[in-house]
Amino acid sequence: MIRHGDRYPLYSIPKTKRPTIDCTLSPNRKPSHPQLSAFISHMANGDRGHWESTLGSVPRLPNHSACEMGELTQTGVVQHLRNGQLLLQAYKRHSLLPSGWSPRQLWVETTGKSRTLQSGLAFLFGFLPDFDWPKVTVRHQWSTLFCGAACDCPARNRYLEEEQRRQYRLRVGDAQLESTYAEMARALGLPNRQLRAANPIDSLLCHLCHGLPFPCLQTAPGGGGAKACLTMEQFSVIRRQQLDDEADKRRVGLYRKYAVLAMHPYLNRTAARMERAARAKPGTAAAEVALALAAAHDVTVAPLLSALGLEEARFPRFAARVVFELWRSPPAAGGKPPAKGKGKGTPGGEAFVRLLYDGEDVTFHTAFCRAHKRHGPRPLCPLKNFLSYVRRDMLALLNASSYQEACYKRPG
Repeated sequence: MIRHGDRYPLYSIPKTKRPTIDCTLSPNRKPSHPQLSAFISHMANGDRGHWESTLGSVPRLPNHSACEMGELTQTGVVQHLRNGQLLLQAYKRHSLLPSGWSPRQLWVETTGKSRTLQSGLAFLFGFLPDFDWPKVTVRHQWSTLFCGAACDCPARNRYLEEEQRRQYRLRVGDAQLESTYAEMARALGLPNRQLRAANPIDSLLCHLCHGLPFPCLQTAPGGGGAKACLTMEQFSVIRRQQLDDEADKRRVGLYRKYAVLAMHPYLNRTAARMERAARAKPGTAAAEVALALAAAHDVTVAPLLSALGLEEARFPRFAARVVFELWRSPPAAGGKPPAKGKGKGTPGGEAFVRLLYDGEDVTFHTAFCRAHKRHGPRPLCPLKNFLSYVRRDMLALLNASSYQEACYKRPG
């Protein structure tokens, strides 16, 4: 699962000039990538691919000389070309998708936002340069939670509402933050509430990441033509509050319960897919998905990390990636079946799972493998640990034995 790459802000700060960023693609403009020109050309043939109906009209490349709200930037495209290239180098010797791969071996899904679809395509091109379009089907996930047909979950919504109330109480109780918002609103001649609704951190991050000066009010109220500008100190106060919020969120635990319900459908599909691949007989692997790619948002990746028990993981940056790897040990010598209790139902050896977040192995920080003893130079976690966690243990946090029970359980 990937978060989309760098994008233009989703909000604008009233009375200030929007950041000037070009969202067309040019190999001659920085940041660039050796594959960028070939990627642009390849996207022109996208009509040869297969698209679920809602995605057919979504542009495959960012294409506005003045970025539109939320549009993927060239930086975002380059980030995912690099991500795909990194994974190509990591898996090249494993022939994860050999030259003659079957359409069944690739699963690509995305939300209907152009920034996720374009990020997914850039990642795919970095991983499979000049991929064969007719082999590719891009599927649409209407929910940012990638919950498919299992999105109806009243308890999840209740936990989210409680979590949002917790966030609000923490913010209004922060005197320095309130003072900073009031100061910023005064400088811009705005009501405090209007500035909050404009989500200034989103716009300020864009200025910071693209090396642009922070926005200014062109003429400060009563200032005789002087400019009132937002400052790095104000940005730092808001950013500090975000970090405080992350710590309080972990302490209270409401978000974790929300995350478990939010991501159970996605994790359940992932677990089922990995189990099928592990059980496949040698020679039939071509019928199983070898690469499943979900092009998602921060509001997808953040609860995924929490649901896996990675509470200390940093908030997903632009182009963050979470990788689930399935490993299988070699067959026992002489073709003997694995020892009792080892690799049950997995021809050829025991199955293992490894989890990476932005390239870092975090397997033994997860809730499903934190207590497992590590062995060997490259310790791996038994797949059965992951399967048990998804199908039983993660729901125990909600005192439920099934997803349906957890979703419809009355608050006690």
